[in-house]
Amino acid sequence: MPELSIDPKSTALVLIDLQNGITRNSTAPHASGDVVSRAVRLADAFRSRGSTVVLVRVAYAADGSDRLKMPTDAHPPASTPSADWSDIVPELGPRTGDIVVTKRQWGAFYGTDLELHLRRRGIKTIVIGGISTNFGVESTARDACERAYALVFVEDATSAMNAEGHAFAMTNIFPRLGLVRSTNEVLAALG
Repeated sequence: MPELSIDPKSTALVLIDLQNGITRNSTAPHASGDVVSRAVRLADAFRSRGSTVVLVRVAYAADGSDRLKMPTDAHPPASTPSADWSDIVPELGPRTGDIVVTKRQWGAFYGTDLELHLRRRGIKTIVIGGISTNFGVESTARDACERAYALVFVEDATSAMNAEGHAFAMTNIFPRLGLVRSTNEVLAALG
């Protein structure tokens, strides 16, 4: 296993969909509350070292006109989002200096200014976590890899709608895209 070394100046913490409407759902193998707690620890450590912190959320127009509308065999559960559905969980932020990116699909690069923020700050490495492992996190990570960013996946600051989806991504996909580490390992590498 390669040693993890993090340069705070060229590394960004990117947290996916840690917002009210998503963290209220049941997740596995890590409870969403535990994921948020670990994400707060990571964000505070990155902020204290002057690193870039990016909070990504998903949001749609009230009439749904900006949602993807492709024919699929499986559809998301029908629901009426609460007024605070897309708000970042308050314990996480945003804080002064954080970047908030709003996406309208699974991945955080397409149709957003995420890459512009990262490139202008000289970011070379992305430390990534959030919910859901095998949807928003994986889609964003695949796009980041194709853009030549080094990736560090924070296993215990990431969770999915079921343990199987999380395990498959962590075992079969993420090790081929980057490094998989725990919150404590990332914090130790950050110094």
